[in-house]
Amino acid sequence: MTADPANPEHPERAAVAALADDFLTRLREWIAIPSIGADPAHHGDVAGSAHWLADALRADGWPEVAVWDEGPALPAVHACWPSADPAAPTVLVYAHHDVQPVDPLEQWEHPPFEGVVVGEELFGRGASDDKGQVAMHLLAVQAHLRATGATAPAVTLKLFVEGEEESGSPHLGELLDRHADDLACDLVVFTDTPMYSRDAPTVNTGQRGVLGAEVFFTGGTSDVHSGRAGGGVPNPATAIARLVAALHDADGRVLLPGFYADVVEPTPLERADYAALPFDEAEWLSANAGGARAGTGEAGWSTLERVWVRPTAEVNGIQGGYTGPGLKTIVPASASVKLSFRLVPDQQPAKVMAALREFVAANTPEGVEAEVVVRGDGVPAYAADVTHPATLAVHEAMSASFDQPVRYSRTGGSGPAGVLHDRLGVPVVYFGATLPDDRIHAPNERVVLPVLLRGAEAAARLWRLLPERLS
Repeated sequence: MTADPANPEHPERAAVAALADDFLTRLREWIAIPSIGADPAHHGDVAGSAHWLADALRADGWPEVAVWDEGPALPAVHACWPSADPAAPTVLVYAHHDVQPVDPLEQWEHPPFEGVVVGEELFGRGASDDKGQVAMHLLAVQAHLRATGATAPAVTLKLFVEGEEESGSPHLGELLDRHADDLACDLVVFTDTPMYSRDAPTVNTGQRGVLGAEVFFTGGTSDVHSGRAGGGVPNPATAIARLVAALHDADGRVLLPGFYADVVEPTPLERADYAALPFDEAEWLSANAGGARAGTGEAGWSTLERVWVRPTAEVNGIQGGYTGPGLKTIVPASASVKLSFRLVPDQQPAKVMAALREFVAANTPEGVEAEVVVRGDGVPAYAADVTHPATLAVHEAMSASFDQPVRYSRTGGSGPAGVLHDRLGVPVVYFGATLPDDRIHAPNERVVLPVLLRGAEAAARLWRLLPERLS
């Protein structure tokens, strides 16, 4: 594997090209460790993955490396490389090394834990999410030192790679509090998001938050004959259907009380960038929307805006009464619905929880008892400030490395950027060099190697830019 060498104006590109083959060898070795955090049978592999990364960091010359395996969190890795300049800013790179399960295994075209190279693509679980991007940063530090001729990075670099992100980071807050001194920094670089596409590279500036809940309606102690009691008693399944129907108005807006009160809209610059991105609705529906036949959603917003910067309420499943073969004429005693809410800045999960309870109370008919069960505390949304010097530095580094205009984008999924911001008290910027069609969480996950190498070049350049931009 080779990368195009740089001219003298791009020393980072030449350094990445010189190191690319060794980078690929090491990444394939790491992918071979099945660090599936959600499966207790693989928790030993998560530990093995953490120690592999720690050994790789030490081999690269990082002077401070530790595996945090004191529990209850699965093992995480922390490293620090102080700058030679004591006045240099401290930058913490966040990522994760745990991976998703591989089921269904029969749909993989290549073994998921072998790191198979086909042309420009590397296939394997974790190739994109997120081992590939962690390895990208290891390469970037080596390239930065090689390009500058320095023995230490221009910023004090810290690396925090957790082992539970694919399980919702249940112990992240505890880790951040316990190791507050180790993780103290001036800026977080969050590396777990994609660009828009290979031909339209972007800097991600935000992720939505998420809150999950279930609503249970109970009308009686047992199902009853629909001929003997139907029409004379409340039907919890009908009541749940009415509750669901009341969630949105005709324009697709969510009707929880005060739902939009705290919503911060994207800047005009961001909306202009979204509109300038190449977007084919039919192609998007086929590739990203499960073959849906039409796009829909909140009126007044484009499809990209609906899935990136607008809050949502989605029905994940409804259950009630008889669902087996044939017909069973009953009035069910109970019914339930599973809901999820994607949140945007500055919506807070706790306020949405309260609004949901108020909404359910207002839509519970007489004779039905309601219970709202909220699944966890939720994940807050986060958006980077597009005028912040660090965001502008990421944009400059990406633009120089990808040799084409770079715009801003967001992602509709969720992650712990908001938690990092709240606990560490510093700005967070996003830095990613993977693609939306890398099939993360699905069979045949891959990463496009030239894209990842350009990402390493951009990161190497970023470490050179930040001391001046943050001064």
